[in-house]
Amino acid sequence: MKDSVFKVLTNKKIAKNTYEMTLRGDVSDISAPGQFVNVKLDGFYLRRPISVCNVEGDVLTLIYKAVGRGTELMAEMTGGEELLTLTGLGNGYDTKKSGDKPLLVGGGAGVPPMYLLCRELVKEGKHPTVILGFGSSDEVFYEDEFKALGAEVIVTTVDGSYGIKGFVTDAFSGLSPTYFYTCGPEPMLKAVYDKSECSGSFSFEERMGCGFGACMGCSCKTKYGNKRICRDGPVLEKEEIIW
Repeated sequence: MKDSVFKVLTNKKIAKNTYEMTLRGDVSDISAPGQFVNVKLDGFYLRRPISVCNVEGDVLTLIYKAVGRGTELMAEMTGGEELLTLTGLGNGYDTKKSGDKPLLVGGGAGVPPMYLLCRELVKEGKHPTVILGFGSSDEVFYEDEFKALGAEVIVTTVDGSYGIKGFVTDAFSGLSPTYFYTCGPEPMLKAVYDKSECSGSFSFEERMGCGFGACMGCSCKTKYGNKRICRDGPVLEKEEIIW
């Protein structure tokens, strides 16, 4: 875990209320896909936890939705500005559990961490299928980027304006994954849990205070006792989850 100053390189809108920001800085503490960073914004007491989308060299890519005053302020930032960013947070996904044909399921703001995970799985010689779930066509992002990695990509939209109409689980038919990885809102995670037949890893979204396990504000119950989503998670195994 390290607190470093990152310089904004680019910051652009890529879908409805959704922005992609690239930053240059010390990324040495980011060791696994599925980890997150905690961004300090001037004028706000609590930091903003944001999943790591990609890391290449010393460039960090974050994708975030502008849904409140803090992230709206982020959306206004331009190249050359600086952000104090705590890196190396969370346990991340274990790619060794994937088998040959893993299934990656991301819903909305849960899509970004799937990108670095997909890149690493392909690098290891795996053959991932990716399901990306959105509300409507104007919210869709990164479909082409996942395809460029070599993954099979399926897009669902709740209103049917693009791809398969329905939820991510409506795209499960005909798939026989060796393992699955998922990130998204809790109702989606529960639906994936109920419909999946193999083991998998779930990344939970949770309100956080400190982001590194000191405040205990994001604790949840598991079959193996209480765990802190920020430090012991955000990734939990299917077999330990209590709904």
